[in-house]
Amino acid sequence: MVYKLNHELAQSFEKRFGYEPAKLYFSPGRVNLIGEHTDYNGGHVFPAAISVGTYGAIAPRDDQEIRTYSANFPEAGIQLIALDDIALRQYDTWIKYLRGVMTEMAKFGYPVTKGFDLAIVGDMPTASGLSSSASLEMLLINMLADLMGYEIDKLTIVKMGQAVENDYLGLKTGIMDQFAVAFGEDEQAIFLDTNTLEYEMVPAEFGDYRLLVMTTNKKRELVDSKYNERRAETEAALALLQETVDIQTLGDLTTDQFLVSSASLTADNDVIMRRARHAVTENQRTVEAKAALQDHDLETFGQLLTASHNSLRDDYEVTGIELDTLVDAALTQAGVLGARMTGAGFGGSAIALVEEARVPEITAAVGEAYTTKIGYQPSFFVAEIVAGTHEIK
Repeated sequence: MVYKLNHELAQSFEKRFGYEPAKLYFSPGRVNLIGEHTDYNGGHVFPAAISVGTYGAIAPRDDQEIRTYSANFPEAGIQLIALDDIALRQYDTWIKYLRGVMTEMAKFGYPVTKGFDLAIVGDMPTASGLSSSASLEMLLINMLADLMGYEIDKLTIVKMGQAVENDYLGLKTGIMDQFAVAFGEDEQAIFLDTNTLEYEMVPAEFGDYRLLVMTTNKKRELVDSKYNERRAETEAALALLQETVDIQTLGDLTTDQFLVSSASLTADNDVIMRRARHAVTENQRTVEAKAALQDHDLETFGQLLTASHNSLRDDYEVTGIELDTLVDAALTQAGVLGARMTGAGFGGSAIALVEEARVPEITAAVGEAYTTKIGYQPSFFVAEIVAGTHEIK
């Protein structure tokens, strides 16, 4: 991949701190091709790391001070933190992720005991739903592990990042985002069983088509509470279903098994059963999408993307007018095989599988339709599938 911001970040580090950084890193964002809201339901997901993400520059200090700078928030300037104080203070800025990472690293037996200078910059669209938080978490853990000389396997790093979300920030997220960011490989999607954490790398070969990311640019509000609400609803559905069938997660059910076991429960529990129906059918779609991509059957793959969006709209109710407008507009264009929201929903981004030669006309048409209906412009970029968090050589 082409590292767009590494030189800018190195110069920014030197300008602020007066010397060159010891190391530079890149941590990608992610798109989920399909398998949405299945990771905390024991199902399959199919994400890939992408070439927008977070860059970091770091150097050790010979004292117990931490100096940080974010090029995305230059007005904040350099923030000075004593190593012993970071665990004692609350932060509303991105520093809360640094504090959370250092807290969870210590819990896992990898304390950070050295001071350091740190600068970061990201090029993900704001509130894009492309896992900027997981990108930052994986970046910080890798940088601080290297700083301390720790050798930590990727899965442990992933679990640390998830712990930052679950235990420190109070978000009941699954493991997909951190896994995709850490385990990504060039031009490979990750077919992950979130129940067992077994995974398979699948070539993301789209032929004459490209993965177009369409960002709503909506200011996302109440996403965290709605996310936790959906998780509580599927957990309630699971508890009811366990009274009639021996399962540990919704991912254990096939679509046919769900239809049989839920038949007597639907009338009085319509909402939570629709949530469960999405989790079960989405898991099946994800398995089918992986097979379609391996068979180079892009038409079927695209149809599964669209079916996924319809389920997220109707059964899981996490899309909203902005994402629906992007997807609906894309699907009216020639050269589009399928489209769906990606990420948690309620804003953020959608993806579409589009003919490469038609990308300019498709983005123009979708952008015009969206701006006319919503009142402000979306953003677009073609995703490049890249390697997970790594040091830039």
